[in-house]
Amino acid sequence: MINEILDYNKRFVENKEYEPYIATKFPDKQMAIVTCMDTRLIELLPKALNLKNGDAKIIKTAGGIISHPFGSVMRSLLISIYELGVKEVFVIGHHQCGMSATNPKNVQKKMIDAGIPEENLELLKFAGINLDKFLVGFDDVGESVKHSVSIIRNHPLIPKHIPVHGLVIDPLTGKLDVVDKDLSSEL
Repeated sequence: MINEILDYNKRFVENKEYEPYIATKFPDKQMAIVTCMDTRLIELLPKALNLKNGDAKIIKTAGGIISHPFGSVMRSLLISIYELGVKEVFVIGHHQCGMSATNPKNVQKKMIDAGIPEENLELLKFAGINLDKFLVGFDDVGESVKHSVSIIRNHPLIPKHIPVHGLVIDPLTGKLDVVDKDLSSEL
């Protein structure tokens, strides 16, 4: 795969195919999106939101879940707001998400089957890391989105004037359902 990618990239650069995608690091629409890493959303999500290259900061994570208020997703949001001009945040989950079916015990079994020593899993427990919590998915995508929205809205480093919205997208049609609209954005 790496050789195929590098061969394609060489031609892409030589033919200046990058030119339509030139943008600055500052999002034109001053928005950040926290969403899932699902492959169905790579092109669908921006099209469904009328976004082009350079319009938004898109932060992808499994399930679109903010799993820790001081983890890398929140760091990315804070930098987006304070350094890159973001003025509105959208958390967008999706129907039929793989995280809705994720079972931490099954994932740990697959780790062991892939050659990860059981001692490594035990060491993590000893270090205070609960893999069952770390690898847990969700039962209801709307509730999961609302939870992530709540983490952002109530974060001590997020300004209160930044609207934070929660939506769920259909990964087939791109239809958006609002699960938590920040009404302060309409004032």
